[in-house]
Amino acid sequence: MKTSDAPAGLVEQSLYEVRKTIHPRAVHGWFAAWRWALVWATQLVFYGTPWLQWNERQAVHFDIVHRKFYIFGLVFWPQDIIYLTVLLIISALSLFLFTAVAGRLWCGFACPQTVYTEIFLWIERKIEGDRAARMRLDAAPLSARKVGLRAAKHAVWIALALWTGFTFVGYVTPIRELWQEVVTLSTGPWETFWILFYGFATYGNAGWMREQVCKYMCPYARFQSAMFDKDTLIITYDRERGEPRGKGEGKGHCVDCSICVQVCPTGIDIRDGLQYECIGCAACIDGCNQVMEKVGYPKGLIRYSTTHAMEEKLTRAQMFKRALRPRVLLYSAILGGIVVAAGVSLWQRVPLKVDVIRDRAAIAREVEGGQIENVYRLQIMNTAEEERNYYVVVSGLPGIHMTSQSQFELDGASSRMVTVRVRIGPGAAQPGTHPIQFQVSAVGIAGVEVREKSVFIVR
Repeated sequence: MKTSDAPAGLVEQSLYEVRKTIHPRAVHGWFAAWRWALVWATQLVFYGTPWLQWNERQAVHFDIVHRKFYIFGLVFWPQDIIYLTVLLIISALSLFLFTAVAGRLWCGFACPQTVYTEIFLWIERKIEGDRAARMRLDAAPLSARKVGLRAAKHAVWIALALWTGFTFVGYVTPIRELWQEVVTLSTGPWETFWILFYGFATYGNAGWMREQVCKYMCPYARFQSAMFDKDTLIITYDRERGEPRGKGEGKGHCVDCSICVQVCPTGIDIRDGLQYECIGCAACIDGCNQVMEKVGYPKGLIRYSTTHAMEEKLTRAQMFKRALRPRVLLYSAILGGIVVAAGVSLWQRVPLKVDVIRDRAAIAREVEGGQIENVYRLQIMNTAEEERNYYVVVSGLPGIHMTSQSQFELDGASSRMVTVRVRIGPGAAQPGTHPIQFQVSAVGIAGVEVREKSVFIVR
């Protein structure tokens, strides 16, 4: 409906806020150093891990085609889905614990969106200049210099984004093989698609959307308040100390320089209180501390604190003591228990898996001498990376024995389906189903054995 057609007194209002370009100012300080340390740590792990070798193969390789995940000395099969479940539970509980203790630590320091935005902003600053220079460039008319700077910036962004996509695919397709394919322009259709797709996502999210992802796309911003309480450490502006703002007699310590707004990657004013857009990066703390140091005021006008600490004037010792509250202790206990249990399970994990499947085409039959025969198929999976021999025995009924081959050889990280014929003598069991057990053991290796139950049918 056009405004001219609207009834008198009715004002049309857009439901969407027009985005204003944010040019965060560079900041230095304790929290900025931690943020860059985590940028380096996460990117060294992400870009470097697929190039590591282990037992003449890629150390971390998610071989989706053959349904095997190699993580250093471990080989995981689809039957190990429980470990993925445990990993997701540990990640969720860690997020709950860190959020209950100190708010959005993940968002502010280790989230890929934050990390890549930080890298892309660094590239932007190196090419286009500091905040003031970038704002002048935005406002300047189109010129050869402007086109050249923007082209250089986007070229570096795209190169980094494509390398990120290449590395991402390198965890699925062995990265050294993938590199040869890229160099010779012979990548497959799926490899090409995912390199371009992940590269485009990195370029779009970190280069263009930035704070829009944190404010509108990420669900964590919406439900974080459910995990906060009055003893959660959050970035807080000390209103009692800072107000009234300004310079001169009778004013508070806040000189109203707006540095805290200029350094914020989401463009909010922390002096208005905690907002869901705040990602907890603590850039405003570093920026404000620099200003306080220059004007001769104590640092900490903006700092990590809790609602109780601000209301009750608690000391730092009292504030941290209250951080060890029941919900934090409960999260820690559950998380610690799951981590220990998962570690013990991995340590004691037997590198052998066996599935027993009855042959439906020959359930039970009478053979020579009145013996009863059942046929089974055993899927034996060698989850170790060394070639091994396995020996199969059956038990559970008097005189039960195997008439087929009982010893098998498997290559490392491979599986084999074998047919096993099991017989009992005449009259050894009454008609019906009887529980039996297959034992598969590695020849010459103590402790590597698996027992699987099945049934023997007598007609």
